[in-house]
Amino acid sequence: MRKAAFHNLGCKVNSYETEAMQQQLQEAGYEIVPFAPGADVYVINTCSVTNVADRKSRQMLHRAKKMNPEAVVVAAGCYVQAAGKELADKDEAVDIVIGNDRKGELPEILERHFREHEGEKEIYLKDIGSSGEYEELHVDRISDHTRAFIKVQDGCNQFCSYCIIPYTRGRVRSRRPEAVVEEIRGLAAQGYKEAVLTGIHLSSYGTDFSGNMGLMELIEAVHGIEGIERIRLGSLEPRLITEESAARLAGFEKLCPHFHLSLQSGCDSVLKRMNRKYTTEEYLEGCRLLRRYFDCPAITTDVIVGFPGETEEEFQQTEKFAETVQFYEMHVFKYSRRKGTRADRMDGQIPEQVKNERSDRLLKLEQEMSRRYRSQWVGKPVEVLLEEETFLDGRQRMTGCTREYVKCILEKRPEMKSGMMVRGTAVRLLDNGLLEVREDGDGRM
Repeated sequence: MRKAAFHNLGCKVNSYETEAMQQQLQEAGYEIVPFAPGADVYVINTCSVTNVADRKSRQMLHRAKKMNPEAVVVAAGCYVQAAGKELADKDEAVDIVIGNDRKGELPEILERHFREHEGEKEIYLKDIGSSGEYEELHVDRISDHTRAFIKVQDGCNQFCSYCIIPYTRGRVRSRRPEAVVEEIRGLAAQGYKEAVLTGIHLSSYGTDFSGNMGLMELIEAVHGIEGIERIRLGSLEPRLITEESAARLAGFEKLCPHFHLSLQSGCDSVLKRMNRKYTTEEYLEGCRLLRRYFDCPAITTDVIVGFPGETEEEFQQTEKFAETVQFYEMHVFKYSRRKGTRADRMDGQIPEQVKNERSDRLLKLEQEMSRRYRSQWVGKPVEVLLEEETFLDGRQRMTGCTREYVKCILEKRPEMKSGMMVRGTAVRLLDNGLLEVREDGDGRM
């Protein structure tokens, strides 16, 4: 029995695909082992969102070959799609190159390699921009024992000036709703209570279908699955939130009031240079609508600091805008030049020292806003999906998350386990940021 080891880099979509490839090899008779010396096959699902991600991908490929020079090293994913020719021509650490639309063929590719091409380099790569087919992958179990991340969409048509993803993932392609429902139904039967719908550009789900099937209709279909108690959404485009869509989302009682609306900048002139297709006023209106239709929703975001040409005044506009919105969480990224994008060729590249200083300022603001949001829950009823055991002050506890994705801690009863839902009241916010919860009655659900 051959042994295979996996390493994943990048986003939740990559994580899903890595799970799927791993399960494919298990079904083909491989033993899945840790990413350590001793494997016969190493599969690295790479990332290419920044130059740093490219470097990490190369490092992991070379690390795999060093762990076992006789092993077959498979490079898959976004870095492969962006740098396939370089890998094929120059990188001796890689034996098989698989693009973003061939991951479902991994068992067959390996079988053919061992049978006919051992010792040869093989390339399975094509122009993904010309592909209109969604590559169907499937998982029947998830390594996360509490929530199931489900890939429902691939590709992006937005072409933000800093982003390579449309070139490494191709155009928008959506997964058929019946396949999504079937997979989630199987996971619900195993006890998963929360499904997270994710994609490269989730808001575009269904735009490549004919007929009336979009993200709202997919949520409705998942909403009807018995056993699923929570539906959580991945990152959303701000323009998706309208009066009509906010009202419709509020009608799904299983939908978690946790919305990640990607911002990137709180300054209109920077947004325009980024080729983001909304204004700060449109973004703010989306936040207002969510707060009108949901009680205390958690609104999170991403912000890039130090984008080419960003002046101190433009950065201050982003600071003020973030304070106006009052995010629950704000993921701050320092702009990283990415070869092949328009932003890489822009004048006015910002020195690293300035990026670091601006990042520190936003991170400090983020900590203040996050604590303010979590403090609102003290004294209120919460529903917690338990995740793992921990110790605090010498006592055994359980941690978990609310529907808003606020991390909680509570006393552990003997029968408590990961994946269980409990109800209680938030009694205080601890110094470590956890919301302490006291169960109501027996707290069981």
